[in-house]
Amino acid sequence: MAYQSVDPTTGKLLKRFDSISDEQLEHTLASADECFQSWRHLHYAKRAKILHKAAKLLRENVDHFARLATLEMGKRLDEARGEVEFSADILAYYAKHAEDFLAPVKLHPKHGKAHIESSPLGVLFCVEPWNFPYYQLARVAGPQLMAGNTLVVKHASCVPQCAQAFEQLLLDAGAPPGAYSNLMISHAQSNQVIDDPRIKGVALTGSVEAGHAVAGRAGLSLKKTSMELGGSDAFIVLDDADIDSTIAWAVWGRMYNAGQTCCAAKRFIVLEAIADTFWAAFMEALQTLQPGDPMDSSTTLGPLSSEAALVKLLAQVDSAVKAGATLLIGGTRIDRPGAFMHSTILTDITPDNPAFRDEFFGPVACFFSVKDEAAAIALANDSDFGLGCSIWTQDVKRGEHLASKIDAGMIFVNNIDWSDPRLPFGGIKYSGYGRELGELGIQEFVNKKLVRTGHMAAPQ
Repeated sequence: MAYQSVDPTTGKLLKRFDSISDEQLEHTLASADECFQSWRHLHYAKRAKILHKAAKLLRENVDHFARLATLEMGKRLDEARGEVEFSADILAYYAKHAEDFLAPVKLHPKHGKAHIESSPLGVLFCVEPWNFPYYQLARVAGPQLMAGNTLVVKHASCVPQCAQAFEQLLLDAGAPPGAYSNLMISHAQSNQVIDDPRIKGVALTGSVEAGHAVAGRAGLSLKKTSMELGGSDAFIVLDDADIDSTIAWAVWGRMYNAGQTCCAAKRFIVLEAIADTFWAAFMEALQTLQPGDPMDSSTTLGPLSSEAALVKLLAQVDSAVKAGATLLIGGTRIDRPGAFMHSTILTDITPDNPAFRDEFFGPVACFFSVKDEAAAIALANDSDFGLGCSIWTQDVKRGEHLASKIDAGMIFVNNIDWSDPRLPFGGIKYSGYGRELGELGIQEFVNKKLVRTGHMAAPQ
């Protein structure tokens, strides 16, 4: 399997890397396992010193890391800088709070004393995607290194320089060899890693198809997994929404990272009373976005991550139209070098159209007009995914009431502020299971060990 950097703005090959050999893989796994034997016993304060240093180095070298992400997957430079800063926040957050999160918890049995201890599981195998090449790594590395686990990580094949940079970051911060290791491996080698008895847990962020393959393989060995998969989040606009604020969030929620976000706003469900007003403003706003070099601060629409991603998305739009959907705007590539696509809106999407179920991972919005709140909730829940959903209304209690009826892992009322180190992130249904970030994120791969003490007479 070839790991290569291709600039999606120009299509130019930047660097190519070969997969490592089986001998190199064995050496890396042995090193991770050996490191775990000492890392697990290192005091929280010493682990925290390393994570704080890594966060500091990220902040001091924001442009270096950000430019790599922009070169490899086309993220606009301002967005890439934000991702680097946020990754630093995650590392620092767990460095500060891990010890409290994993402190023993007292229980109150009928007889004697009892408590729950949290202990690390061992070496974890993490499979991560390209769309957030540092953030996805930070949100497994921060909590799991602080929990005492060690990590071997297969990053996406199109961001190998970002993968190497993050590994080097932790080494520069003082992490011992084996604590965090980047793996440039083939799919066959990935199966070897999952099967290896030294691997005690598997975390994946990726597609539903990848989730089936990885979770299924791990399940054969009864290994703990967490899956953060796709999404087709509903963006529900009620008839009392503040249009100006809602439109601003609608554009950001669909077009951030060129729409390549699992929890992006993808299905816009708008009450009939306000639908015409909303869509006129939304289309106008989308058509003002300016494609261009993502290194240029004036660019407001960057490329997709690769030519393959663009071709796939264009084919999805064509399939939707052939099945009866109406193309309001866009649907074609932009006539310029690179993997650029016009902002696109589809409507008249019926349940038998593949677009009704599919996830569009790019600048494609699906529009639905509904009669009332009940119809909006029913449509929002009629999805194979269950990652996030946002509700837009000037009546917060109304929004919170509807939020309780949505089948998703995360609901946002009058915002789509997806990620905060303090808040759990994850979904249900085909969006996966388990949580990252927040206190829940550090609990995914630790043994919750019951310890009960007391002098009690044996039963007669």
